[in-house]
Amino acid sequence: MLRRGWRKIMTNHKKIQTIVFVALFAALTFCGTMIKIPLPTGMFIHFGNTVVLLAVLLLGYWRGALAGGIGFALFDILNGYASEAPIYFVECFVVGAAAYFGFWLFKKDPTKIYQIITIAFFAGIAKFIASVIEATMMSMIAGADLKPAFMASIISMPATVINIVSTIIITSLLYFPLKSAMKGILHKQTI
Repeated sequence: MLRRGWRKIMTNHKKIQTIVFVALFAALTFCGTMIKIPLPTGMFIHFGNTVVLLAVLLLGYWRGALAGGIGFALFDILNGYASEAPIYFVECFVVGAAAYFGFWLFKKDPTKIYQIITIAFFAGIAKFIASVIEATMMSMIAGADLKPAFMASIISMPATVINIVSTIIITSLLYFPLKSAMKGILHKQTI
């Protein structure tokens, strides 16, 4: 009887912990996206992608992608990009899946920086492809033909490439310290 009660407490504790971590990474994604470095093209560099990748690596695919999707959606809705919120919500799951594929290749336990760089590179490729598709679709919705829409989307990619490179660098620097900190936090908890 006591064992069943303890399991229920632990299960509830894990559910609350999951909700808190998803909410934390959603808030961090929102804040990371708010930190904008403007480019001459009118686009900007931000750190939201880095937080999403870290969320996927630290929380797992579904929780990390959900956290990123919520963070990006909130940013888009509150900053005049509401029509794009669903696109970026879905994009988090696409990019997260590419990252998680790389994570899976390293048996879900990368131990070297080059492995994190590889995982981030997979995510970066997915981000680039998703961004090209999204920009092409938006141009076509606005009335452009496929070829000019595609060419315009390629021309608008420098900010995306810079975001991808910064994501690879920052994730490779932050993953191991954050993983260690989260292990420490999770092992010190008492009920």
